[in-house]
Amino acid sequence: MIDPNTVKLLSNLSLTMFRKNFFGIYHGAISAKVDHNSFIINTSDAIFDEMDERSFCKLTMNKKDYRWNIASIESDIHSTIYTNIHEAKYIAFGVPIYTTAYTFDHDEIILDDYFGKTTFGKINIYDPGNFDSWYDRNALEITKYLKETNNHVMVIRGIGTYVYDRDINNLVKRVAILENSCRLLSIKSSY
Repeated sequence: MIDPNTVKLLSNLSLTMFRKNFFGIYHGAISAKVDHNSFIINTSDAIFDEMDERSFCKLTMNKKDYRWNIASIESDIHSTIYTNIHEAKYIAFGVPIYTTAYTFDHDEIILDDYFGKTTFGKINIYDPGNFDSWYDRNALEITKYLKETNNHVMVIRGIGTYVYDRDINNLVKRVAILENSCRLLSIKSSY
């Protein structure tokens, strides 16, 4: 059984992040590590603005069973991050519109606004290379990148953004600041 408090927390945050365009209707992933060997993640058919207990499944990291078949396509990545980055307690993957759009024409995000500059300063944009082989390599590449950076964020060109943290409020704060900062950069470039 999945802890109802964790389901409520992830459901409420999913709705908030959906309303802020971090998640699409079926596109994204959110998870919480529940112990050293398992985590809760949304199912592949979860609708992010209507999450409930049926929208999540509990996975064991060291053994893939039938539940992995219904879990998000991002489950392998989340499992690899949890296994290799011990301070990761929550992970989210989404395609925030302004941040992702910014990746098409830039190699880094240099944040100009106060909150963006003081929180991140600059974020390099990761080039995934060949999209055809991305899902064969992404778990290791994403985990390696996140281990080597201190800001707990990975922005991937044309794919989206991975964020992890020990505190769920800090995770949401990072997501909000990054997307708002990229929105400001977009507005600035239109003048």
